[in-house]
Amino acid sequence: MAQSTEVPTSAASPDAGFRRIPGARLRAEGKFLFAGKAKSYLRGVTYGPFRPDPDGSEYHQPATVQRDFAQMRQCGINAIRTYTAPPRWLLDLAVENQLRVLVGIPWEQHVAFLSDRRRARDIQCRVQGVARGFAGHPAVLGYSIGNEIAAPIVRWYGHQRVEEYLQQLYWAAKAEDPAGLVTYVNYPSTEYLDLPFLDFVCFNVYLEQKVALEAYLARLQNIAGDKPLVMGEIGLDSARNGEPQQARLLAWQTETIWAGGCAGLFVFSWTDEWHRGGHDIEAWKFGLTTTNRVAKPALAEVQRAFREVPFGEGRDWPSISVVVCTFNGSRTLRECLAGLEGLQYPGLEIIVVDDGSTDSTATIVAEFDVRLIRIANGGLSNARNVGWQAAKGEIVAFLDDDAAPDAHWLEYLASTFLRADYAGVGGPNVAWPGDGLVAECVDHAPGNPTQVLLTDREAEHLPGCNMAFRKSCLDAVGGFDTRFRIAGDDVDLCWRLEQRGWKLGFHPAAMVWHHRRRSLRGYWRQQVNYGKAEAMLERKWPEKYNAAGHPTWNGRVYGKGPFSFLVWSNRRIYHGTWGTALFQSVYSEAPGTLASVLMLPEWYLVMVVLAVVSACSALYEPLRFALLLLALAFVPPLIHAARSGGRAFFHVSPAARWRRLARAGITATLHFMQPAARLWGRLCDGLTPWRRRGSGRLALPRPQSIDIWSDGNWRSASQRLADLEETLRASGAAVRRGGEFDRWDLEVRGGLLGTARLLMLLEEHGEGKQYVRIRLWPEAVPLAMALAALFAVLAGVAAVDLEWTAWALLNVPALILVGRTLYEAAGAIAATKQALGSGTKPRHPVTRRSQDLPGPEPQRLPGEIKTTSPSQVNG
Repeated sequence: MAQSTEVPTSAASPDAGFRRIPGARLRAEGKFLFAGKAKSYLRGVTYGPFRPDPDGSEYHQPATVQRDFAQMRQCGINAIRTYTAPPRWLLDLAVENQLRVLVGIPWEQHVAFLSDRRRARDIQCRVQGVARGFAGHPAVLGYSIGNEIAAPIVRWYGHQRVEEYLQQLYWAAKAEDPAGLVTYVNYPSTEYLDLPFLDFVCFNVYLEQKVALEAYLARLQNIAGDKPLVMGEIGLDSARNGEPQQARLLAWQTETIWAGGCAGLFVFSWTDEWHRGGHDIEAWKFGLTTTNRVAKPALAEVQRAFREVPFGEGRDWPSISVVVCTFNGSRTLRECLAGLEGLQYPGLEIIVVDDGSTDSTATIVAEFDVRLIRIANGGLSNARNVGWQAAKGEIVAFLDDDAAPDAHWLEYLASTFLRADYAGVGGPNVAWPGDGLVAECVDHAPGNPTQVLLTDREAEHLPGCNMAFRKSCLDAVGGFDTRFRIAGDDVDLCWRLEQRGWKLGFHPAAMVWHHRRRSLRGYWRQQVNYGKAEAMLERKWPEKYNAAGHPTWNGRVYGKGPFSFLVWSNRRIYHGTWGTALFQSVYSEAPGTLASVLMLPEWYLVMVVLAVVSACSALYEPLRFALLLLALAFVPPLIHAARSGGRAFFHVSPAARWRRLARAGITATLHFMQPAARLWGRLCDGLTPWRRRGSGRLALPRPQSIDIWSDGNWRSASQRLADLEETLRASGAAVRRGGEFDRWDLEVRGGLLGTARLLMLLEEHGEGKQYVRIRLWPEAVPLAMALAALFAVLAGVAAVDLEWTAWALLNVPALILVGRTLYEAAGAIAATKQALGSGTKPRHPVTRRSQDLPGPEPQRLPGEIKTTSPSQVNG
């Protein structure tokens, strides 16, 4: 029996989707397509164009099309993609045969189409005409406003002009058929095109190796972000490769695409009959059927693969327990549990931990068949520990009480665990639709929970609202750290797992819906709490933070809110020599030092200092120049906020100008206030620019040499430096390794302004005897010294004018900067000397980081996952 075309959002079970045409047109939400409340996977083929008949029709007579469509229906195909606008009778036949049609709108994509304004306007009129003619037709899936604009054409005009023109075509189609989905079919040579306005992302990809296709699908999923990804063309030429090979390749390609989390695919093509450029194409045979509609072996393989969406039946899945921790979350808890109750994962256990709620949480939980554990309020980490310790599953998944899972959430998570030895796996969290204007803008603001990826499939951090871990790994590291009561526990746990040498996986289709904050006040409080969590994490993991107190991620932080101050584009596109690269990707340059400083939350402290100096102008008139500096200080964050608000894309028609301006204004406001909120939280919890690390001891901050004689205890320089590094970290010092171009080995931070640097030389004296020479010297941040000099000069000017009050006031910041720098450098020198005095051996056992040289192999995951078959569960 064929599997369903439509899958209810609350369950993964099939319905009779192949037997009827859905009553609702498809819409894109999150990573998938939906018809009403039903989730729909596109199982399609491309169709035509064929040799035109005397009447100019490129799709034969209705009788031929009816036979084709009936055969498609029997094979489980539910969608076709055309390359030209079909006649309306073809759409009517599609309705009769439960097929949806992705209508292609052809135009001159192989020529310099933007050089002729008349041609550009004509293309836009064609798009409008097709959308106007088919608007509201139940068979219309959507419109393809372009197909593979040649890479040399895009390079000729520049990606921005092409992106802007495609956006004009998008709105031209939407103006005529607002309910129709609109996409552009891209290909690897122009994958860098940034098209956030599309309803779903579509790519033509021909890869004949499974490993390569799996990797590229993961890349495309991250390019697509939180939009559905559909394969516009896949296939293999049976004329050159043979029909058996075509069948084998399409079978694993289709299975790989489903497992990769795609919302659909189109096999190229239904038949070998194909007409292009005024000629019948006879050298290529990509069809699932011959020109005479005789089925090839590939059709049976595709039919089988289309039944197994997204995973085949009978697979052995590991047992999973889902833990939902809640504290007064009655507003959203019912939606969360309703989504979980609809999951049909075998052996699923759902645990709700009530962390001392005083609202109607217990009443709501009683409506569902879940296990409730009530405890006194002890914070989020404590509640999560109670949940995973009580879980029976071999994998424990965590879901926030303001989130709800997609129908196949657990299958995608479990498949990732089965594919590799990951200690934990997570997925994206997508904004809940219909939450209101402010929530829509918050989704485009910085600071939302998001993943940090090292590669397209390996994560450095998984957001707490959507993460799962092997229970054995949670037990091995002791679970969550209970000092993190509100936030930060997920970051800490990920770092501790990685410290063991274990890896974290990410699946882009393991999606949950997550409510964003619905008010400015709620967003402010959230960011303040995140700032406090950052302060707690910095105290526990100083080596993960830079001198300014910000985490130094090794991976890429994903999210809609920009993370750098952009006055100009920092995108660089790899085109290859003369634009010939088959895979042309975009790379973002790291922001420079100035741009990074301007985007720090601490820049707001600079604004406060300038405001104080400006106020002092009442005592000394020349200080009025600070008013100008204060005004200039506001410019970078205001520009950043305005640009971020303007660049955020909302599905609001350009004609609705005031609605677009309102969203842009609110988004800009969120971008301006977020650094201030984070800063306030950090300051409240002790993460200040003037904080100090280490034991509190001081030593004279001067260059010095330390010599150590080692008699018979031979160790390499790398071993000695690694041991010294661990000793420093165990004492609470923040340590950084020298880079490949640095003439120093270790840097110990005493604070934001003062550091100590160390250089080691190892002399070999035979028989395991070594003479270790250490050079140690203090370092000051140049910017701090420059500011101190500036205030000193201003104080000198005031002294010349005999303005002694101003002289005293201006000397204060200069003395503070110099004194603080010396104080921090003295602390760093003392911490380093103390560590050297301990013999460069750690005083306490410390697990070596996997990147240390030399270091042990990563620890193996404790225990093996035991799989449970459906028959065992039902029995």
